[in-house]
Amino acid sequence: MALKKGPSDLLGNSAWNAIAFAVAVLVNLAILPFVIFRLGLAGFGVAGLVTACVAPALMFSNALGLSTARELAQRLAPSDRDEARRFLATALMLAMVVGGLIAVILCLAGAPLARLAFHLGGAAADDLGLAFALAGAGWLCQCLFAVLLSLFTARQDYRRIASISITGTLVSTMSMLLLIPQAPRASTFLGCQALGFATNLLMAVALSRRTIGEWLARPAIDRNALHALVKLGGWQLAAQSGALFAGQADRYLLGALLQPQFVGFYSVAQRLEEAVYIGVLKIGEILFPFFSTLQKEADDRKVDLLLRSSWILNVLAASALGGLIPVAGALLYRWTGAEVAAEAQTVLVVLSVAGILGSSANVFAFYLLSQGRSSSNALISLLTGIFTLATSAIALPHFGWQAAGWSTCAGMIAQIVTTVLLLQRTFRVSGIWPRVVHFVLMPLAVGVAVALVLRSQFGHASFDHAPSWWYVVSLYVASAAAIFAAAVAASQLGPYRAVCWRDLRVIVSRFLPFKAV
Repeated sequence: MALKKGPSDLLGNSAWNAIAFAVAVLVNLAILPFVIFRLGLAGFGVAGLVTACVAPALMFSNALGLSTARELAQRLAPSDRDEARRFLATALMLAMVVGGLIAVILCLAGAPLARLAFHLGGAAADDLGLAFALAGAGWLCQCLFAVLLSLFTARQDYRRIASISITGTLVSTMSMLLLIPQAPRASTFLGCQALGFATNLLMAVALSRRTIGEWLARPAIDRNALHALVKLGGWQLAAQSGALFAGQADRYLLGALLQPQFVGFYSVAQRLEEAVYIGVLKIGEILFPFFSTLQKEADDRKVDLLLRSSWILNVLAASALGGLIPVAGALLYRWTGAEVAAEAQTVLVVLSVAGILGSSANVFAFYLLSQGRSSSNALISLLTGIFTLATSAIALPHFGWQAAGWSTCAGMIAQIVTTVLLLQRTFRVSGIWPRVVHFVLMPLAVGVAVALVLRSQFGHASFDHAPSWWYVVSLYVASAAAIFAAAVAASQLGPYRAVCWRDLRVIVSRFLPFKAV
């Protein structure tokens, strides 16, 4: 028996996810100028390349965590406890054995391969071996944490998930403030991140023992559980590999073709865009366990919830990401300085457009995963990764590093086409195409168009000195509000305006103290 959640519970879970991510984003964005100042762009670029080299390991840990969460979400009744414990025991054993082997490979082979592939040398890369050792240890903590976190994800206990995330972020940030001035190297930065991941793991162990200790199990292998996890996780691993190519292709090629400081420029723009994109994704993450409880519902009901959820998250994504486009130059100037702003603002604009386009598949991906259809997710991710990597390989050598980001746009366009075609194959429901256009595509198109118009009006101002934070924040908020208003207004032009308005009223009445909307 699965836990049933109503709209109020889902909105509350989204709020907890949003709070945790908002804290993480604000703290990380606040610390980044300090890190760049202490490490230099070359050192920060080296740290970015090490992170990119460790990223393939996330395919395994993310797939294992998602597969475990799905299996546990279907076994929450007391009568299913023994079976759930077997799944958890098997997942923990996989994390320890396979994860430990991956961590050892990263520690021993990471530095030599990175030096060969990215031509790393000089003072910025002197501690590359230690950097990979700390990054590998941090990833192993993430891998074990992902399995234990599935206990809370399955129960949709996002309040505890948020508390764990916030604590780990604060520990990591405080350690950066204390340690990086003493040892301004890439390995110190990565070690501080690893300390945050270790804190997350320790908190997950402590909270799970205290609150749901009877559901815990020692690591062991159960053949049936192993088969189920591998069956679902295999396709999820393929999906994660596509996402890896889409997210890291430009960074790999920049590292191979250019100096580390250009990776630093790109990493600054990408981190800013990713912070907003993942924030929206985290708000929608609660749909994964929710969709897992709908397997016996009729297709009409599933389509209705899927498309309405897509409209809400796509309007939010278009507003939050679109708000970066007019303010890109001013934000980077104020945040990291004139040099980074001059080099990276165009890349930030292009990545923000790509992020808006990429939001088209987020809700559908959660639905497919919840229904055990990871092969479809894998197809979307692999096609996205192929188009991204191919475009990067063509564009970067010919147009230089500032062409980075266009490949992501190409990949996201391929993702939209693939997602729409899979929607048609998944649901045999009449009249689905007008609904897909209205709920999924229209808010994204409106967001891109309005953001680019606002940039043409306000985004090219020149500054003799760094603009104030009041100016930057005001322009971002005003731009995001204008995009939100335009997307909501566009939703009132079609035949589904009443549905959109009703859902908007529900959200406003849940979070604001007044009811009159």
